[in-house]
Amino acid sequence: MADLQSKRLIVAKGCLFLVIAAVSFGLVVAEAPSWKVAGLLVLLCWSSCRFYYFLFYVLEKYVDPSLRYAGLWAMLREIQKRRRRP
Repeated sequence: MADLQSKRLIVAKGCLFLVIAAVSFGLVVAEAPSWKVAGLLVLLCWSSCRFYYFLFYVLEKYVDPSLRYAGLWAMLREIQKRRRRP
């Protein structure tokens, strides 16, 4: 699959992710309406974003510049390959 090149489509994709997150948040809070659930969802979102940032920016910039991946699956495949090497 080719990389997405169009700036407009990249922005549209980002906006769709935001819509999915907002709708999911709303549906979960509607299912169990409480401040505790809303707070836990906010923490889940924040920590997931920070972990993703850590995996794809911090590791490459501050730990090892060869740690560059296209996504989570590519990263897992590379880790598996490295473990198999003697």
